[in-house]
Amino acid sequence: MGRTHALSGWCAGLGVAYAVDVRSLHQSVLLAATTAGFALLPDLDHSGASASRLLGPVTALLCRILRALSAAVYALTKGPRDEKVKGKHRHLTHTLLFAIGLWYATNAATDKWGPTAVGVVVLSGLLLAEAVLGDWVLFVAGAGVIAWLGTAGNHVADLQVVSGWLGLAVAAGCVTHCIGDALTKSGCPFLFPVPIAGETWYEIRPPKALRFTTGTWVENGLIAPLLIIGGVLLLPGVWTTYVEPLTAAFD
Repeated sequence: MGRTHALSGWCAGLGVAYAVDVRSLHQSVLLAATTAGFALLPDLDHSGASASRLLGPVTALLCRILRALSAAVYALTKGPRDEKVKGKHRHLTHTLLFAIGLWYATNAATDKWGPTAVGVVVLSGLLLAEAVLGDWVLFVAGAGVIAWLGTAGNHVADLQVVSGWLGLAVAAGCVTHCIGDALTKSGCPFLFPVPIAGETWYEIRPPKALRFTTGTWVENGLIAPLLIIGGVLLLPGVWTTYVEPLTAAFD
């Protein structure tokens, strides 16, 4: 479900921030919120998804274009053992190839148009995340920006640091979405166009015992709460300030 995709994207975004040595809270939150939003983007190929309904007729048109493109690519590339489906949903946008393409497109846009492109990408991510997680996303991101502007330092340099990793944050969101879908019973053709067992669109999935159906207690009662806890603990300073002293008190 959209909420779980966004929560997993938030955690992935904080992981990306840590991996690329972005340590400030406001930068980490912006990357996390962007990744959370773009963790919903692959479902732009579904007319009922939050991403497809976000901007009304604009995103609805993008949805139709993506569905038609995905169907055309599927028809041209399907293997002898691929399913007899149209290939409009959970196909082209649910691949590593799509995520990498967005990574490079985002980097190219931020290099060419600078702060304008950064603003469009971040705002798009925030609006997508807010659509499924609620207004608190905009509040947290806005508070982070205000706190950042109120501090001393080179804000332009700070913005350049964030923009340099936006492409990775966008791709991480898409990959996180695909990993989430791969855990469900339907699986995800993540490795397209690598042929596996006669299928070009082989659905990656774990063993049957580890798969779950969306919207059930596994997602709502186990996975989502764990992601919420992880999304807090991964915030810069939370572990060292609150968790480590608490654990030390019991040693």
